[in-house]
Amino acid sequence: MTGSIWFYLFPLYILGGLLLVLGVFALLGRIQGGRHLKPILTGLMKLPLVGKLMKRASQAALERQNPELASAVKKMERAGVARDPQRAAQALSRLNAKERAAYLDATADQSDAIAQNRQMRRQLERAKKGRRR
Repeated sequence: MTGSIWFYLFPLYILGGLLLVLGVFALLGRIQGGRHLKPILTGLMKLPLVGKLMKRASQAALERQNPELASAVKKMERAGVARDPQRAAQALSRLNAKERAAYLDATADQSDAIAQNRQMRRQLERAKKGRRR
């Protein structure tokens, strides 16, 4: 009799475990801006199924927010820019004007985060002003 009760409660245990994992992820995401969650997510990205799903979700979110940037990123990934700088230059020349502007703005935003001191920030600001002209 007690064996059948455990059998019926088994889905509740699974649901409780999933809720616990979700709660831990939510808590880790809130602590220090998700600093402790990032290594876990990068580890999960290495799993084939989870990595594909997360990449697809990220791509869909990018398409909703900035369609030109999403199109540029797809074209750049297809060209294999991560491996070869020459291919990156060729692929950048194949982008249309809106895609190129969106891609360069996104890469400029990333380089802004890298600038650590006042001199580097001012150099980046001058480079941005030169690009806008």
